[in-house]
Amino acid sequence: MPVAYSPFWQSNCNIPEGVVFAPGIRGENALKMKYLPATVLTLLVFAASMAVSARAQSVPVSGAYSPAYYSGNSIQPNPAVLDGSADAQANAPILTIKKRVEEVNVVFTATDSHGKFVKNLSQSDFRVLDDNQPPQSILAFQRATNLPLRVGLLVDASGSVSSRFGCEQNSATQFLTQVVHPGWDKAFVIGFNSHSQLMQDYTDNLSKLSSGIQALHSHGGTALYDAIYLACRDKLLSANRGQPVRRAIVVLSDGEDNQSEVSLGKAIQMAQRAEVVVYAISTDDSGMVMRGDGVLEQLANATGGRAFFPNKASEVSHAFASIEEELRSQYSLAYKPAQLNADGRYHSIEIVAQSKRVHVRARPGYYAPAQ
Repeated sequence: MPVAYSPFWQSNCNIPEGVVFAPGIRGENALKMKYLPATVLTLLVFAASMAVSARAQSVPVSGAYSPAYYSGNSIQPNPAVLDGSADAQANAPILTIKKRVEEVNVVFTATDSHGKFVKNLSQSDFRVLDDNQPPQSILAFQRATNLPLRVGLLVDASGSVSSRFGCEQNSATQFLTQVVHPGWDKAFVIGFNSHSQLMQDYTDNLSKLSSGIQALHSHGGTALYDAIYLACRDKLLSANRGQPVRRAIVVLSDGEDNQSEVSLGKAIQMAQRAEVVVYAISTDDSGMVMRGDGVLEQLANATGGRAFFPNKASEVSHAFASIEEELRSQYSLAYKPAQLNADGRYHSIEIVAQSKRVHVRARPGYYAPAQ
């Protein structure tokens, strides 16, 4: 990481020739160093340089940053939407040392035979299997409505969705207004076509979220898989890992990807690693079953979410209302598997209600941590 030093003292003070300035030492303190032996100065310069290097390596690149363009696997600052807000600064990464905890967290819903959410169940009403084995122990169980929400809104801004783009923007704004509780929940907004653009970083400021959505304009191709992959990897994978939160993505798209660098499988795998539930709302208004419909269903089913296919623009708001109701009707379960090795292997999850009249929907599995 390059480090810039002010040249003020070098240019404006009468400093004898041969005086060495140590990195990170400024002003009068730097002048006092001129009488130290050269060997001591060399050691100080080396130590300060190592400290700067160590600090640079300790801060992850994927922490909070200004609004950015995601292009393939790269992240570049977007000068057109620079925010500099306190919301982004509040999420700046802090260097911590953590012990790997061998536990699995699952958010799930329970519904009756009519599809209505069942919200009053307890831990004893469910049975859990991890790779067809009972877990070693259940660490936590609660109604997830008590947990903070971290949600990403991914809006397809490609040319193929232009016919009802304005209506979708308004519905998305209304959704975040209803689902994000200031002081508790946070959301971010990404618009994507052939590239993905972070329109608003994590915030609970509803006005900023609305502005991020309304600033989108539809044009270009579609890189849906890239958008999901990058949102999960860079925004949700490490979101509040020190405390239990719910992580969700709501995608507005027709599912017709034609520009991504990563595959659908890679996008799903990253969502599963980040413990993200994906909800998809189709923007296709052709009235026919399209290839993209199957893509949206795969994304939702593989993560424990749902896919919605509104027949007309006015039904988009109903889909958002259904997602909002589900987010407030979830359960959260944490358990320690009987066997969990750091081998990156996929494990199946099965949560079954003791009552046959109750249906459970959860993500079907997860990936063990790798060495």
